[in-house]
Amino acid sequence: MPDPEDAMAELVHYQKDKLKELIVYLAKRSADDAFFGATKLNKLLFFSDFLAYGQLGAPITGATYQRLKWGPAPHQLLPIQREMRHEGSVAVKRESAFTPDKTVPLREANLSLFTPQEIAIVDEVLTALKDDNATMVSERSHRFSVGWQVAGDQEEIPYNTVFLYGGDVHPAAIERGRQLAVDQGWVVPTPA
Repeated sequence: MPDPEDAMAELVHYQKDKLKELIVYLAKRSADDAFFGATKLNKLLFFSDFLAYGQLGAPITGATYQRLKWGPAPHQLLPIQREMRHEGSVAVKRESAFTPDKTVPLREANLSLFTPQEIAIVDEVLTALKDDNATMVSERSHRFSVGWQVAGDQEEIPYNTVFLYGGDVHPAAIERGRQLAVDQGWVVPTPA
């Protein structure tokens, strides 16, 4: 029987160029967002990749997300941002001591690397989080990511945890899920 971890690994390939272009795209689309900073960038990337994995079967960038205190963040982000600053793709600015570090695009994103479905997911995430400040977007990532909840500090958050739900579930939905699992042969029914 195939190992589910091996199957997931086949679907996740880190694509450095796509991560770079997604950073430029998010920064460009967030240029007028007073709350856009490092924390929000991390969460926009996280939600975009994990929603794509859930909806399309593969993440957009394949970045490795880790559990940090303020929520999920791509392990590759800081080195990529340094590389992008060196290339002249982005700058990182701070307007005052009271505003977050802001990634500023210095060129247009190359959207040809993305499918229309991927861009639609990113745009959906941008819309959903547009009014959230760093605290709010962090709280969302804590509340809605079971993977973040169960991972240890700086541990990887597996993409397949997007299918887990951490909120309250009605008992009827739990029973329906159990019955579905039995009907599909995923579990052996327990004697009553």
